[in-house]
Amino acid sequence: MSMAVIGMVAGMALGFAGYFGGFGAFLLVAALGAIGFVAGRFLEGDLELGDFFRTRGDDRRR
Repeated sequence: MSMAVIGMVAGMALGFAGYFGGFGAFLLVAALGAIGFVAGRFLEGDLELGDFFRTRGDDRRR
């Protein structure tokens, strides 16, 4: 599935949540979507747990 289709589906989900559930539901769906995205990237191996805890000047990635 292309990134455009995934973005469209995510936008539609946020739109439905905002329309039917109000702003609080919109924020909840957006936050859970972001958590799911990070978890998916972590499980695919694109992210490491240390990426969230290192400082910007840390050169341990070599």
